[in-house]
Amino acid sequence: MFKSGYAVIVGRPNVGKSTLMNHLIGQKIAITSNRPQTTRGRIETVYTNERGQIIFLDTPGMIRKADNKLGEYLIDVSNKTIGDADVVLWLIEPSAYIGKGDQMIAEKLTKSGKPVILIINKIDTIDKKKAAEIIEAWKGVCRFKDIIAVSALRSINMDEVINSIMRELPEGPLYYDEETVTQENMRDIAAEIIREKALRALNEEVPHGIAVVIDTFKERSDDLTAIEASIITEKESHKGIIIGKGGAMLKKIGTDARRDIEEMTGTRVFLKLFVKVRKNWRDSESDLRDYGYDRKKL
Repeated sequence: MFKSGYAVIVGRPNVGKSTLMNHLIGQKIAITSNRPQTTRGRIETVYTNERGQIIFLDTPGMIRKADNKLGEYLIDVSNKTIGDADVVLWLIEPSAYIGKGDQMIAEKLTKSGKPVILIINKIDTIDKKKAAEIIEAWKGVCRFKDIIAVSALRSINMDEVINSIMRELPEGPLYYDEETVTQENMRDIAAEIIREKALRALNEEVPHGIAVVIDTFKERSDDLTAIEASIITEKESHKGIIIGKGGAMLKKIGTDARRDIEEMTGTRVFLKLFVKVRKNWRDSESDLRDYGYDRKKL
């Protein structure tokens, strides 16, 4: 019996959802950083073995209240994606404390009626006694189909997660060919790579207010891809930080991004970055649509 379906990864911001997905499929697709709101859209990847096909959906960190229209979009993405799930992976930190954010997620998942697997991440940072205490504390929060302790970063217990998902998936067809790893296009992935490098390089106050737009993406030859991209920020003062003294920061972001994009495309990459100011873009519906955050397309 061949199984197939959607496994949605949810959790509070910064618990390691994108890292988990990347390690489950064995390839980096979703960007990662230690900043909240790193994942802003629904990232789709595909895992296939002889038993079935799992289509993973990575979601933005689940928040209780939005501060702006971008935040409202992120909440909508999470809610819509849960609705599309055949099984939900709820990823948590290795803590027995169950806060208001966790309670909100539990309520949403219970109302959804979807089978839920609890994934306790960063198990490599605690001992067995602490792990047992955490499992005991969380048992009654939802009617979990399974509880699995993992380390997404170190790929510990990834096989257990795959097996648990397969048990919950319905019988179904092969939706994508066996070689497919993601449905994301190179242009969108390039934009996300640039944003990741900016998130990793910039000061605390800047990252929430940036977006990345690919202006041109041209395959000049079999061995050269030319890309022009704009980093959008809300404040003139942030523009100076992103560019850096003598252009040093922008050069670092470009160098780091080009390396990953070259690995993705298998070609040399000519990458030119610009920085543009668009005040309060996170509260502008038209700007959000222009930058790829269109609620009508969810």
